[in-house]
Amino acid sequence: MATTPAGPTTAPGPGLPASVTPSLLQRLTTRVSATPNAARVTTTAPYTGAPLADLPVSTPDDVETAFVRARTAQKTWAATPMAERKKVLLRYHDLVLARRDQVLDLMQAENGKTRRDAFLEVVDIGIVSRYYARNAAKYLGPKRRRGAIPLLTHTTELRHPKGVVTVISPWNYPLSMAASDTIAALMAGNAVVQKPDTQTALTALWSMDLMYDAGLPKDVWQMVIGRGGSIGGALMDNADYMMFTGSTATGRQIASDAGKRLIGASLELGGKNAMIVLDDADIDKAVDGAVAACFPSAGQLCVSVERLYVAESVRDEFVAAFVARTKKLEIGAAYDYSVDVGSLTTPSQLRTVTEHVDDAVAKGATVLAGGKARPDLGPLFYEPTILTDVTPDMTLYDHETFGPVVSVYTYRDVDEAIRLANATAYGLNGSVWSRNGARGRAVAARMHAGTVNVNEAFAAAWGSVDAPMGGMGDSGLGRRHGADGILKYTEPQTVAHQRVQGFNPPSGISPETWATVLTGALRILKAVGVR
Repeated sequence: MATTPAGPTTAPGPGLPASVTPSLLQRLTTRVSATPNAARVTTTAPYTGAPLADLPVSTPDDVETAFVRARTAQKTWAATPMAERKKVLLRYHDLVLARRDQVLDLMQAENGKTRRDAFLEVVDIGIVSRYYARNAAKYLGPKRRRGAIPLLTHTTELRHPKGVVTVISPWNYPLSMAASDTIAALMAGNAVVQKPDTQTALTALWSMDLMYDAGLPKDVWQMVIGRGGSIGGALMDNADYMMFTGSTATGRQIASDAGKRLIGASLELGGKNAMIVLDDADIDKAVDGAVAACFPSAGQLCVSVERLYVAESVRDEFVAAFVARTKKLEIGAAYDYSVDVGSLTTPSQLRTVTEHVDDAVAKGATVLAGGKARPDLGPLFYEPTILTDVTPDMTLYDHETFGPVVSVYTYRDVDEAIRLANATAYGLNGSVWSRNGARGRAVAARMHAGTVNVNEAFAAAWGSVDAPMGGMGDSGLGRRHGADGILKYTEPQTVAHQRVQGFNPPSGISPETWATVLTGALRILKAVGVR
């Protein structure tokens, strides 16, 4: 086993930033739908392990009450003109940008990520809120459809909101995942009952608080806190639609439960994402891309890269540069833009990362960079880690690590690269690097993944919110973003108005004669090119 010294580090930062005041925490925690005498749960700050927030815990009865209030509010919200809903979202857009420093502080305090990574969540929500505010009318407005009989059948497609949508959001991207799916659901005329992960509930509550400041009517967005084993049943039993982001195992259970209730579900689940470096790649750019693909938010990102396939002809050059670049990353805690890699978020995540790396090393993997925790920096820090000589008997070979760890492999030709990249049950994101854009896109199209980026890690596809984003295989069902991301929260209805004459024979014409007439009409329609 080869080990290398860690790169530069930053000493643990101070306690909570000044903007995270007791009054802010008090205001946000009162937004939780829970009884006054509810049990409490305390979260801790990843940077230091110190107590952070004291949150009320919702019971199944609290969830039921939240749905009752949401259903009442939803009727009025659904009747609100689209133009008024648009104004709410655009005001929310402006408020998120105006108050960005406060939410950046909150995200860092709860999640442990760097400020650079947190800022991308602010950008994401700005883009998504503007997009759906300005495009929802196009997607949701009445649409004329071709009628059964040309000129005689007037057919219109309408879109109605589902009702009350349950959104279950994770801890790793506490603003993006809490708000982006909710934005689309709200714009479609739904109410939302949301369960964020308890560890990062403050950021979700902040987002909801801001939406009310932007003019969202009372009770249209409700927030409950609790473990899935306690309140998950009530969330499912009352939902008209389920939006879940999280583990594949939980997603399977939600899909099963939703199927039993005959309601829809959209699930963004795990990933074991691959990056392919072709033999004509710009090595410097590909190395920078690999760093951006593997270590954002300490690797706690569903679309981050954990498998890196490099063409044999450029392998040595790429790996040497990648290792050198990784060793230079600044690791530490700071409420500014001075560090590159922050902390893991939970002790369980640190255990998983440690176990995966230790298992690989014990079975023969080579550590090229990193490979160990850094308790000198804080309780949950782990160095950005590059491994090689990884084999199928190692846990991290095909299991998602969800940490700052990547395995590097070599391939001989493009067909082998595609075969290796696709040798996984997952299919969320991919990345291809080539100086030839057409070649890169051709390889990307062969990858089994819902999004693939050429000469980018993940931000190009994720930020292209006019296009669908989601996973194949064990990475989920359904899509967010684009038309798919809002239409899934609606029920389509067809209204067909038949005028003058339908399919039944008119008075005085026998069924046999009428059948001959209609047969001739169908032939004519085909001949003249009617679709």
